[in-house]
Amino acid sequence: MSSRTNIYRLGVKELWSLVRDPVMLLLIVHAFTLAIYVSATAMPETLNKAPIAIVDEDDSPLSKRIAAAFYLPHFKPPVMISMADIDRGMDAGDFTFVLDIPPNFQRDVLDGKSPSIQLNVDATRMGQAFSGSSYIQQMVLGEVNEFVLRYRTTRVEQVELALRARFNPNLDQIWFGGLMEIINNVTMLSIILTGAALIREREHGTIEHLLVMPVTPTEIMLAKIWSMSVVVLLSAAFSLIFIVQGLLKVPVEGSTVLFLVGTTLHLFAATSMGIWMATLARSMPQFGMLAVLILLPLQMLSGNSSPRESMPELVQNAMLFAPTTHFVMLAQAILFRGADLSVVWPQFLALAMIGATFFLIASVQFRKSVAQVS
Repeated sequence: MSSRTNIYRLGVKELWSLVRDPVMLLLIVHAFTLAIYVSATAMPETLNKAPIAIVDEDDSPLSKRIAAAFYLPHFKPPVMISMADIDRGMDAGDFTFVLDIPPNFQRDVLDGKSPSIQLNVDATRMGQAFSGSSYIQQMVLGEVNEFVLRYRTTRVEQVELALRARFNPNLDQIWFGGLMEIINNVTMLSIILTGAALIREREHGTIEHLLVMPVTPTEIMLAKIWSMSVVVLLSAAFSLIFIVQGLLKVPVEGSTVLFLVGTTLHLFAATSMGIWMATLARSMPQFGMLAVLILLPLQMLSGNSSPRESMPELVQNAMLFAPTTHFVMLAQAILFRGADLSVVWPQFLALAMIGATFFLIASVQFRKSVAQVS
């Protein structure tokens, strides 16, 4: 009973310390509100309202037809410019694409020649540049072919592909971006908050005060773990319900409660990692650099940004020891595909084992650091 009381009261102390830290509070609010919304709606890899300009040196029905093919939401209405305005507009970043239709283009097309159209692309906007170039090529070829045939035609294919997109029928990337950003921010904040709490004790000299009290290092660790986990868990639940489901209108197929249970297991592992990292770092700047080195691989190689199957087999096997890999797997299965516990129990078990391992490692390292202080 005394041990549970110590853990509870030390955890409450951590919560009051967090309340008095406006920077951390601002980080938490931003991570689970504005950051979620921006990540879901920005969609940098999607061709959306791309600025395009057209130099129409032909001024023919065909060139006007090509210009009329560009419209929202993929492209902004084309801006008609002269040849002399191309470099100035591209240098200023006014246009991602500039399409130059040469003189006598329609005449050459009707004569059976193969005239060329120049497409200037601002390759610094990589997402739009890659997808937009092929998209524009298909659009121009389609308009030219239909103009030559004198009528719009629908080609009858010998085999028809019946597409059925499951779990996201409209292929809306907002569904993916918002939920995956919650997963990223849960990992980031659980590590940062727990590690910062421990380093704050060391920098303020209060770790010595704790050592003279009748508390053990394990109780100190558990207090920091449960208090910071509660903060992140409540923030994630708020973001999932009010930002993702409420503001972004993203449907959640599975059980929110089951997802939060999996999040709790992941928080146990991630907060233990945060304590372990804080025992290695001697100051907050060192902890920040260490967090960057660990967080980037955890987020990029866990299957969050790209499928694990597309990664080298060595990376896939190595990332099975990371809690984020199993958290992403269970989150996608529950939130996107409506999976129940009978499907995701291996991920739950893996998170529990990884969390216990990191807790033991952090406990040993924390005891060593405490012995050095004492």
